[in-house]
Amino acid sequence: MTNKEKYQKFCEMNKDIPIFSCWWWMEVVTNGAWDVLLYEKNNEVVGSLVYYRTKTEKGIVIQRPVLTQNNGIYIKYPKNIKAAQKAAMYEEIVNALLDGLEQLNIDYYEQNYHYSITNWLPMFWRGYHEITRYTYVIEDTSDMKQVESDFGASVRSSLKKAEKRVQIHEDITQEEFYKIIEKTFLRQNYKIPFSLELFKQLDDALVERNCRKMYYAKDEQGNIHGATYFVWDNNSVYYLISGADPEFRNSQGQTLLVYKGIQLAHVLGKKFDFEGSVLPQVEPFVRRFGGVQKPYFRISKEYKKDIV
Repeated sequence: MTNKEKYQKFCEMNKDIPIFSCWWWMEVVTNGAWDVLLYEKNNEVVGSLVYYRTKTEKGIVIQRPVLTQNNGIYIKYPKNIKAAQKAAMYEEIVNALLDGLEQLNIDYYEQNYHYSITNWLPMFWRGYHEITRYTYVIEDTSDMKQVESDFGASVRSSLKKAEKRVQIHEDITQEEFYKIIEKTFLRQNYKIPFSLELFKQLDDALVERNCRKMYYAKDEQGNIHGATYFVWDNNSVYYLISGADPEFRNSQGQTLLVYKGIQLAHVLGKKFDFEGSVLPQVEPFVRRFGGVQKPYFRISKEYKKDIV
């Protein structure tokens, strides 16, 4: 059995693996060009490092695939493990996985780790570098009154404004949704980083597993003001993609769309993860919804090759 086959079973047995590290997600977003390192104990997989290897101007690199917030190391701990034992197990598994990583003959490594990974000392000791980034998470969506009470005043004001101008719908096609997202990138003078074909393949995979919602905000004249795409795993709903028509940005439809995603998390009994941003024009928007700031690690290393 190959590592990929073992990992597929590992994912099926461990529902807490974040969606971005699931084998089927990686299969779509990398067009099959992914692989995984495994740590096994007593013939059982207890640790994994899923990765995407490609070629860039830096040489052969491991990097984050498109539309993928994080992946990297996942560890299955025994129930009721003591803190000291957990730390020792973590160090053992991380070192073993990094041993495997460093045998892949790559030039550069960079991955975002899930915020549940809070210790990067084993990487630091081996010469890896770290940049702290942030997401915001509403950890408990069970009581929407409490969730709404944590909103900033500007959110409540924006919601009242948006509810008078637009309504939220779901019956948008893949092509229509993609066009809205593409407009958003073009407005910022960027090329959209994923193709319509890839988006369709990912959407089909998510629909098959019943773990996505695609919402859009439309006014009475039929104008689409914006759209958002939410995905979820066993623990969280993620604010994956959003876009707005520049002509209607002042309608606050985007605020209403995010609120719809938080309501979705409430119905599903999950956390809501904004996926974070360090951009000064984006971070204040997500912060005002009252989520808890969660630091996560971007781990990287440039491997120096011996000159013969």
